[in-house]
Amino acid sequence: MIDKDLIEAKFDIIERNLHFIRSYYEGKTAEEIEEDYRDYQALKFSLFEIVEACIDIANHVIAAERFERAEEYSQMFIVLGKNNVISEKLAEKLSNMARFRNLLVHRYGEIKAQRLMEIVKEDLNDIVEFVKEVKEFMEE
Repeated sequence: MIDKDLIEAKFDIIERNLHFIRSYYEGKTAEEIEEDYRDYQALKFSLFEIVEACIDIANHVIAAERFERAEEYSQMFIVLGKNNVISEKLAEKLSNMARFRNLLVHRYGEIKAQRLMEIVKEDLNDIVEFVKEVKEFMEE
């Protein structure tokens, strides 16, 4: 059975970080982010927390619903897509975001501010859609 309190706590983490990123980084350039080490680190960590919370949600839903196990974080979203928790198109996008999480953790020194800002401008709506689709699944 899905623990709604646990999922809601993860949603809170996601929403808090989305709000921070959108309010603080909107209108900033990659160059501005790269020049200020604190901004650069804060953005990386906020993105990390968002992705980590999404992975935690995916893991919990997979376990609670007894779906097939995923061997990698990126596969978790594919499993959710196959089981109609989220759309398969969104599953592919979030699978890529999970791979980005691995870069943040293991190859953190290679991530450029330009890539971070691309995610801010192009990919945050995927996270919002994930939250929406998981909420809809839990209401069914």
